[in-house]
Amino acid sequence: MLRTNVNDLLAFIVVARERSFTKAAAQLGMSQSGLSHSIRALETRLGVRLLTRTTRSVSPTAEGERLLNSIAPRFEEIEGELFSITELGDKPAGTIRITAEDYAIDTVLWPKLERVLHQYPDIKVEFIVDYGLTDIVAERFDAGVRLGEIVSQGMISVSISPDQRMIVIGSPSYIERHGIPATPQELTSHQCINLRLPTHGGTYAWDFEKDGEELRVRVDGQVICNGIRQIMNAAVSGYGFGFVPDGLAMPDIESGRLVQVLSDWCPSYPGYHLYYPSRRQSSAAFRVVLEALRQR
Repeated sequence: MLRTNVNDLLAFIVVARERSFTKAAAQLGMSQSGLSHSIRALETRLGVRLLTRTTRSVSPTAEGERLLNSIAPRFEEIEGELFSITELGDKPAGTIRITAEDYAIDTVLWPKLERVLHQYPDIKVEFIVDYGLTDIVAERFDAGVRLGEIVSQGMISVSISPDQRMIVIGSPSYIERHGIPATPQELTSHQCINLRLPTHGGTYAWDFEKDGEELRVRVDGQVICNGIRQIMNAAVSGYGFGFVPDGLAMPDIESGRLVQVLSDWCPSYPGYHLYYPSRRQSSAAFRVVLEALRQR
């Protein structure tokens, strides 16, 4: 039974992940009718419906979700092992997919990997900008980047940058009109530029610390962005205070376009870490990328 099911199982994984027969058929290089026949044959052999189909969408049933979660990681492990074997004695090659914030890509990943890509022309790197807590296994990324070293179970965390610092900044024109907050709590009476988090749909809370006292402040304002650089632009234009990495804001602070406030409430914290599945066999290309990114 297994030998006759392997291709159908692989087809099911792609359809369930893409939630579309059209996209899955294109990815698999087969016709939609052939793909649909393959899925129906699998459902008939198993005696359960795996996908719910409507005119607009495709989604796994409860049984389909269970099958997807149980077999997809195993096929990925097999694929990884086969890829690693073919690389033995070969030069590193292949595509490494990494999800990270745009600021981390610009200031940490790209400066370190630019030299590597010159040395290894057969390695490709795909950067995906995402501020959410991406499930890198489900989304088939090789690695993700986040601030701090704490990651979920089953992941390996590697430091790739020095400690970071988030600071509060505003334009001279805004400060002239509204003044400077003396404490983080006073930010609630100011216009502030929020960062929208895609994972839960909420906005980012601003964290502060001074003399052992920790504060988390929820701010409000006229502008909400989903990227750090857009927050910077809005702050420069006088739309309120923003909360951004100090390295990003420093050129504008030095030029006088922005002013830093509440500096004694903004301590440093662990920098960016690369995280990846501990159970996945690393390819030669991934090991090259990892070694280039590792903080020294």
